[in-house]
Amino acid sequence: MVQPLMPHATAAWLVDNSSLSFPQIAEFCGLHILEIQAIADDTAATKLTGRDPIRAGELTHDEINKGQADPDYALQMHRAPDPVTRTRGPRYTPVSKRQDKPDGIAWIIRNHPEVTDGQISKLIGTTRTTISAIRERSHWNMANITPKDPVTLGLSSQRELDAAVAKAQKAKGMEARVDTRLDGDRAALIEELRAERDQHARDAEAALAAAEAGEPDTSDEILPGIKDPFKR
Repeated sequence: MVQPLMPHATAAWLVDNSSLSFPQIAEFCGLHILEIQAIADDTAATKLTGRDPIRAGELTHDEINKGQADPDYALQMHRAPDPVTRTRGPRYTPVSKRQDKPDGIAWIIRNHPEVTDGQISKLIGTTRTTISAIRERSHWNMANITPKDPVTLGLSSQRELDAAVAKAQKAKGMEARVDTRLDGDRAALIEELRAERDQHARDAEAALAAAEAGEPDTSDEILPGIKDPFKR
């Protein structure tokens, strides 16, 4: 059943401004009858300010009169309340991290000047005024701002940052930058893993040949005649 937008406040208004029974008010507002009793006795945990359902368009005078004339009558909603939707705004940032925002903004401006103020605002959750002040170096705390990666600061994810940068570069017709700083390390790691794999294959072949020749298996010995106790 559809309920009023503010059921407790609506119930408080109906208690004060009508002679509807508690069960009728409870059913219409979707509350327990004991909650209505508490509101009527002024013993509710929070003092409620009544909300007029007639002005809100949820009830009519005629509907209330029908309910007052018949205690068994169930009130019918005249017009369902409009659904409440959260408007899209700046990203919420925990209080503990808000002081890091200028550092994250400065990092993006320095490393990715192609990213627009609007993109930075959505990415980090700040105002364009702050971004402009940092970009123009007129921010009140400019002397203490140190560019730091917003991902490291926990202000955004790496995926979100990469997406914003890629979008900005595409809009400006720039060729996407490819980070090659780790290419050497990656190649070295691949070679190391390949060498380990080849060594394991040679060890397995040697062990198999020794077993076929009836020689004792010494592959698990840490010293001649001493086996590794942690190998099974």
